[in-house]
Amino acid sequence: QLQLVESGGGLVQPGGSLRLSCAASGFTLDYYAIGWFRQAPGKEREGVSCISSSDGSTYYADSVKGRFTISRDNAKNTVYLQMNSLKPEDTAVYYCAALGAMCVMIDTAYDYWGQGTQVTVSS
Repeated sequence: QLQLVESGGGLVQPGGSLRLSCAASGFTLDYYAIGWFRQAPGKEREGVSCISSSDGSTYYADSVKGRFTISRDNAKNTVYLQMNSLKPEDTAVYYCAALGAMCVMIDTAYDYWGQGTQVTVSS
């Protein structure tokens, strides 16, 4: 059974950091582009970042550029999202998703999704 599981969310103060993990089971992440998306209450889901399968190219939404870093550890079949300098507007449920093609920041293009992990940035 193909499955993605996110972890690492939680409550953090503004300016703090979190590292989200996206672990795959039932398939090998090496061959997939992995995207991170988020959805805040009352808002549409938006693309945050993506890492390609071929050359490890990375892509970021303007709102997180310079603060978030996506990486992959193929040996652990896991993709990470390091989030620094967190802001209250980063509060959302974060999802990882797998796409058997090049990176795109369009959620409907993705084949497999995790269940999401809540990130809350508040003092």
